[in-house]
Amino acid sequence: MAFGVDIAYIGLAHADSLAGALAQAYQNNPQINAQRALVRSTDENVPQALSGYRPKLSLSANAGAQYTDSLSRSTSSTTGQTTYTDTQSTVYPRGVGMTATQTLYNGQQTANRTRQAESQVFAARETLRVIEQTVLLDAATAYMNLLRDTATLELQRRNVEVLQEQLRQTRDRFNVGEVTRTDVAQSESRLAAGRSTYLTAQSNVTTSRAVYRRVIGVEPGTLAAGTPVDRLSPSNLASAVAQGQAESPSVTAAMYGVDVATLQVKVSEGALYPTVTLNGNLSQNYDTSISSPQTFSASVTTQLVVPIYQGGTEYATVRQSKETLGQRRLELDTNRDQARATVVQQWGLVEAAKAQILATQAQVNAAEIALNGVREEARVGQRTTLDVLNAQQELVNARVALVTAQRDRVVASYALLSAVGRLAVPTLGLKVPAYDPRVHYHQVRDSWFGLRTPDGR
Repeated sequence: MAFGVDIAYIGLAHADSLAGALAQAYQNNPQINAQRALVRSTDENVPQALSGYRPKLSLSANAGAQYTDSLSRSTSSTTGQTTYTDTQSTVYPRGVGMTATQTLYNGQQTANRTRQAESQVFAARETLRVIEQTVLLDAATAYMNLLRDTATLELQRRNVEVLQEQLRQTRDRFNVGEVTRTDVAQSESRLAAGRSTYLTAQSNVTTSRAVYRRVIGVEPGTLAAGTPVDRLSPSNLASAVAQGQAESPSVTAAMYGVDVATLQVKVSEGALYPTVTLNGNLSQNYDTSISSPQTFSASVTTQLVVPIYQGGTEYATVRQSKETLGQRRLELDTNRDQARATVVQQWGLVEAAKAQILATQAQVNAAEIALNGVREEARVGQRTTLDVLNAQQELVNARVALVTAQRDRVVASYALLSAVGRLAVPTLGLKVPAYDPRVHYHQVRDSWFGLRTPDGR
């Protein structure tokens, strides 16, 4: 009995597609949504830095009671007599005031902090791309794993049916004396092993369904065929390596990390420069004393502060920032090397998967021919029952290997696309609105006040 299950043809007309699963993961996966929230939080660093350009205003008010008990002494010039006078008074002072402060110069710290905050935003966006690629690759892997395990389960189920039929035929031949009890025992042993493997395949399907639900966010239905995405990747290894080192989000995020560290050095050095501020004060006070029932004052001053020595903190901060900058540059080199290694590795896996599919297809064809031949030879007594069982197991193993190779072929193509930094919604053409982090950024960048948190849509 010959049979075959090809992972590329499992599915029905209304089955879930791989593209649909990726779109659902893009929308539902909490890891992506959490990173989007982190990007929106990072956007707020820019208006915080821009606040250094803006004035600071504050209102104050005071009210209270003041009791005064004073003893005064006076001496008569004619009699020389000294008189003491005890004066008591109670007033209720109150007042309001406004203070305004505007920084005119602070060693370019505000400008550098603003540029640094913008670089942090760009780095957060690239990190979001890393998470999106990771989730999409996990979704493709979970989809293909479930497809593979479902196909394997079907193969093992059919194998059990074949082994049951083989055992029945062996018992019939034993009853007429054509084979021995040993042949029956061999068939029984192989059937028990087949059932054990079938139960393991059931467990694998259950696990894959759980992973599918965790990554994609919905329960799986009937899965349609998954196909490679080689057409979206570079056509040769050299181009793939160059693109991976230039466009991989882990590399670009590290590049922005260098920018952040460079600007932090400038911010730290800015603390060594003078600071110039413009200060304005308005105040209106009432009943500050009996003789002064009402007082109004206004002032505008310019203040210059020149740091001379602050205990060495600023110098240590500058040195620390420079060391951090050196670390970020080394991390960038590490990410580029890692990107190159990943591209080369995934390229090799794609090529190996292609060759493996051809080899396993040839293995399946040969195993089918061999099984049919061994069965015919067994009927005329030239082969034993064990030979038939071994040939049957070799065919099952070959078909499972083919299913696994087809799964590896699809997953490797997605992994290569991720390695070159192109595993994204626009590239894949997924029918789902792409999240644009720039929308929220422009919603909050120039906001002077407000507590509402826009959703970035």
